[in-house]
Amino acid sequence: MKSKDKAVELLALAGVTINGSAATDIQVKDERLYDRVFSGGTLAMGEAYMDGWWDAQDLSGFFYKVLRADLYKHLKNFSTLWHFVRASVLNYQNKDRAFEVGEKHYDIGNDLYERMLGQRMVYTCGYWSSPTTPAKDLDDAQEQKLDLVCRKIGLKAGQTVLDVGCGWGSFAKFAAQRYGAKVVGITISKEQAALARERCKGLSVEIRVEDYRETVGQFDHIISLGMFEHVGPKNYRTYMQKMHELLKDDGIFLLHTIGTNVSVRQGDAWIDKYIFPNGVLPSVAKIGRPLERLFVMEDWHNFGPDYDKTLMAWDANFEKTWPEIKDKYNERFYRMWRYYLLGCAASFRARYCQLWQIVLTKRGMDGTYRPVR
Repeated sequence: MKSKDKAVELLALAGVTINGSAATDIQVKDERLYDRVFSGGTLAMGEAYMDGWWDAQDLSGFFYKVLRADLYKHLKNFSTLWHFVRASVLNYQNKDRAFEVGEKHYDIGNDLYERMLGQRMVYTCGYWSSPTTPAKDLDDAQEQKLDLVCRKIGLKAGQTVLDVGCGWGSFAKFAAQRYGAKVVGITISKEQAALARERCKGLSVEIRVEDYRETVGQFDHIISLGMFEHVGPKNYRTYMQKMHELLKDDGIFLLHTIGTNVSVRQGDAWIDKYIFPNGVLPSVAKIGRPLERLFVMEDWHNFGPDYDKTLMAWDANFEKTWPEIKDKYNERFYRMWRYYLLGCAASFRARYCQLWQIVLTKRGMDGTYRPVR
């Protein structure tokens, strides 16, 4: 069967027509696309989009249909297999590689993130689905998420918090201002650290550029928002042991991470190359084993669909402000970034990916932990 015929057949299973009239239909601009995708898998699919070989008016809608129909299982090839073998043998998230994602992703330009992320520059899922006061917009959703974290750990004035993967200091600033906390934030991005220090000036906040394995001290609480995805399966036990070492005996550790429904050893090849080098999403099973004999799991909260709304809001901001920064980047970057944002939004909409907040204590609460929503 020719590649094009195979593509027509597979896409029909998802309700997608090649060069059709629906917003979610794929528009093919170069007929070489079919051979390229079937020989190169998801990496080739993304690169072909960046090169302008195909498009879709509703890109997130197209991805949603493809993911719900499980079409990506038909795009496994030799390069995917080789990526898996290397990830099985090598530790891509060791200390020597720890700063790579900072340099390639987080350091590309604060001007981009300032425009895209909203007022507090929070680069993690917002909390839109509060059962009492659902968020009205992105800034409200992020404000509610930061407050949710503080309430889950029972944060009190004067307490110390370690923020592992502190980004641009969004949580540190919020916790110091609203709750009177003393926060130490660590990041592997020099650009993030510089802006975080500026944004937290005058507050009880210290920002360090260091790998989590280098951190020393004892803290009343530890939070980690969207950093665990960079730790890697070979380092999960080391990570949990380090968090156990840094947390006071009566403290609370909140782990906020994207999760996947099945255990994997490597991330998507396109995401790995262009967006998050060496990133791997954890599964429930992959998180559970490293916790043994270290932590008691008090609460596991999933609000994955909220990430769809967050990513769509980021894309809207990116689209709106692109004219202000396009001279610094180029058209291929623009297509790459929208492919990333809208593809990821679809993965949460299709429930391929989840967003978990896990509350952990070292010996169990003295009494019953009451889940906070």
